[in-house]
Amino acid sequence: MVTRRDDELWSWSAVELARAIAARAISSRQAVKSSLDRIAKVNPALNAVVEVLADEALAAADAADAAVKSGAELGPLHGVPVTTKVNVDQRGCATTNGVVAFRDVIATEDSPVVANFRKAGAVIVGRTNTPAFSHRWFTNNDLHGATYNPWGKRLTPGGSSGGAASSVAAGIGAIAHGNDFGGSIRYPAYACGVAGLRPTPGRIPSFNPSATSDRPITAQMMSVQGPLARSVADLRLGLAAMAQPDMRDGTWMPVSLQGTALKRPIGVAIAPRPFGDEAPEVSAAIHTAGRWLAEAGFAVEETLPPRLAEAADLWHRLVINEERRTLAPAIRKFGDAKSRYNLDCHVAYAPELDGDQVLACFEQRLAIVRAWQLFQERYPILILPVSAQLPFRYDQDQEDDTVVRALLDAQRPLLAVPALGFPSVVVPTGIAGDTPVGVQVVAGRFREDVCLAAAEVIEARASTLTPIDPRD
Repeated sequence: MVTRRDDELWSWSAVELARAIAARAISSRQAVKSSLDRIAKVNPALNAVVEVLADEALAAADAADAAVKSGAELGPLHGVPVTTKVNVDQRGCATTNGVVAFRDVIATEDSPVVANFRKAGAVIVGRTNTPAFSHRWFTNNDLHGATYNPWGKRLTPGGSSGGAASSVAAGIGAIAHGNDFGGSIRYPAYACGVAGLRPTPGRIPSFNPSATSDRPITAQMMSVQGPLARSVADLRLGLAAMAQPDMRDGTWMPVSLQGTALKRPIGVAIAPRPFGDEAPEVSAAIHTAGRWLAEAGFAVEETLPPRLAEAADLWHRLVINEERRTLAPAIRKFGDAKSRYNLDCHVAYAPELDGDQVLACFEQRLAIVRAWQLFQERYPILILPVSAQLPFRYDQDQEDDTVVRALLDAQRPLLAVPALGFPSVVVPTGIAGDTPVGVQVVAGRFREDVCLAAAEVIEARASTLTPIDPRD
């Protein structure tokens, strides 16, 4: 989390910017100009933003300031600079998804998440990078090049929302849009030392008008849009803006952002070593988060959620078998060499299933969800590792197939959550040496409010600071 500087608006939170703009203490143009200046300063070293929208952003900022002066009703992000990811449609921009062949796929209308940003008054200053087809935990591609982690080029910025995490960590935009199918919000947040929210599927509407077909079933069930930010309060604001209805998405659900109050003391289950191969720094972060929550009055116990390994394995069985049918042919035809190698290793990780076996996976999934929901009656909050390891080395998935298998093993706590459809917040807990570390806060379906509240308790006690200037 970047230390706030009163004279540097790029370092202010979205909450602070929105409040100051509405009160006419600062203008949106000042905030947006500060963000654009920040892009000019730090982005050459990071390549997090691959399309800067300076003219459009300044025009939108001027319109936002005019609306304030006129006394118009203001949205929750009115005048606040944000970024969007290059794999969602934004009118007039290319939806490249990091693929050379898609460089001229110019969107003619906004996707729901972009439209909701605009309705909330946000000013989009740029588009952030993703790996080809958004399919790696490492962000580089032949079209836009490599994105680097502000903590140092030796570390991955994560993926697929690596550009989003790197940009917001370095002070580019107060909130970054990302999406998460297999950890693509949560892992970049972890790697770059920021906060990231994976909401419940159906919470934030999703649809790309430029798509030639609807999403495959596992994506419909597991893929979500969500915010990354330098504070949990900004995640809450980003969620409120993004979650507005859009009837183009048939899976969107009209569920209140605030659930019923939980009986106190609220039960918290912590799992420092859920798979037994976690790095000591990772387990220590879980224990630390548990101690902080206990000090804040939560009833914390060390215990495992039921059938966690099955849930992680289920993600691979369902997603990889669907990839064989849908994504793999496209990557092999249009992907770059790194994405093709990653795909080959990924596909080899799970057995090939026939139709009956895939249907059996869906039956198994319902049983595991039931077990978790019963577990959540006693423990509404679960603290898990994001990964069994500290953030991976840059391009570590290109070393050999045994290394890739080890990386996939490390991400099992990350993958179990989308397989079951629960929300999760990643929040930093501190620094291990010179590397960020954090935890994953999981709650029941549509209880993002519970995740965010617990994450805020952890955040208040953490001392993580994102580097003001990118490190070599």
